[in-house]
Amino acid sequence: MNMEFYRKLPIPKDIKEQFPLAPDAAKALAARVNELKSVFSGESDKFILVVGPCSADREDAVLDYIYRLRGIQEKVSDKIIIVPRIYTNKPRTTGEGYKGMLHQPDPNQKPDMLKGIVAIRKLHMRAVAETGFGCADEMLYPENYRYLSDLLAYVAVGARSVEDQQHRLTASGFDIPVGMKNPTGGDNSIMMNAIRAAQGSHVFLYRGWEVKSAGNPYAHAILRGYVDNLGKTHPNYHYEDLYDLYESYQKSGLENPAVIVDTNHANSGKQYLEQVRISKEILHSCRYSSDVRSIVKGLMIESYIEDGSQKICDNPIYGKSVTDPCLGWEKTERLIYDIADVL
Repeated sequence: MNMEFYRKLPIPKDIKEQFPLAPDAAKALAARVNELKSVFSGESDKFILVVGPCSADREDAVLDYIYRLRGIQEKVSDKIIIVPRIYTNKPRTTGEGYKGMLHQPDPNQKPDMLKGIVAIRKLHMRAVAETGFGCADEMLYPENYRYLSDLLAYVAVGARSVEDQQHRLTASGFDIPVGMKNPTGGDNSIMMNAIRAAQGSHVFLYRGWEVKSAGNPYAHAILRGYVDNLGKTHPNYHYEDLYDLYESYQKSGLENPAVIVDTNHANSGKQYLEQVRISKEILHSCRYSSDVRSIVKGLMIESYIEDGSQKICDNPIYGKSVTDPCLGWEKTERLIYDIADVL
């Protein structure tokens, strides 16, 4: 094998014992998870907003952003459940570029996975303990989920991972909601198969163990747009797309039919300002059709303190994305209040 095994990393159990979540914070997180489950099961008609930076790049700015969300959450709590994005793993199409805090706690330094594991756990812990939020992360590496499994309220399986069996089976063992994105090529049947797999019980290999999962009834769809064979992006958030998904769910027999619509990525063509218009169009579709509203449980919005994005450099602009462009704070705040008014 042409790779160097140069350091054995601590197992998740050891990291959790070294950096434990306080009981009060764990209780607050459990309550938040139950709120989300009630939305996906249809018991609650609140609207979920999974909102935050494309990728978490530095602890101070991410926590600053989440504290700002805390103030808004208190004002819209009767209608909206905010789930901050703390995405600490970043998929790269070609394998090149910044791969997130797990790899590089400091984007300007070389990869250090041990420091990264500690950094992402501390960041998620602080978010839960200091704000009471249950946050979201992407499961880029199924074997690493255990490092954060007691800290998360929501997990997304990305467009490049959704067809992978290990991601699907690992998701079937979660006790929190997990969103399965449509693949980059846009074939919704792949996404629906992933949801079915995640909702089922399986015996499989995980971190050197033979394990049995219970199945996750809160596995659901995330529509994020797609790219055709000519490299052109296409959205799938329009009314027709949402109704087609509703009909697919009706035929599927899956539990708790649900979708979170990603307003960025291929749905916006990475034109981040379009997220405002797209959000409002989706809400209009929900008002037009009770069937569509029954499955649309919320939106995913890429947002940070400053508009746009920047390249990694020695003197970065505080709170500006180093990966995909994000909606700035003032526009995000206005959008959340607009959504609450419509709801």
